[in-house]
Amino acid sequence: QSQVVESGGGSVQAGGSLRLSCVASGFRQCSYDMSWYHQAPGKEREFVSTVDSVRETRYADFVKGRFTVRRDKNTAYLDMNNLTPEDTAMYYCQVLIVSGWGCAQGQSTWGQGTQVTVSS
Repeated sequence: QSQVVESGGGSVQAGGSLRLSCVASGFRQCSYDMSWYHQAPGKEREFVSTVDSVRETRYADFVKGRFTVRRDKNTAYLDMNNLTPEDTAMYYCQVLIVSGWGCAQGQSTWGQGTQVTVSS
């Protein structure tokens, strides 16, 4: 069974740093993108960053220069630096299957999220 599990959230002061991790399991030989989204209370879920199946990376404008995404096999990391209170949100990892024998292309699997709280 496919599963996505995030960890690493916590509470920090403005200017601080956190590293989030996302572990994908059960995806067999599928190729997949791993992306980070966040959702603040009362707001829509918003794209943060992605590292795709060939290790290309993309970032939302509001995190460029502060966040770095990387991937080691089935684990994605999001290094968040110079955090601001506006970064306070639940952070979710998404696995999106792009190809692979017997794999459901386009299937999206989400983790349960990890909370990041930044105080001023």
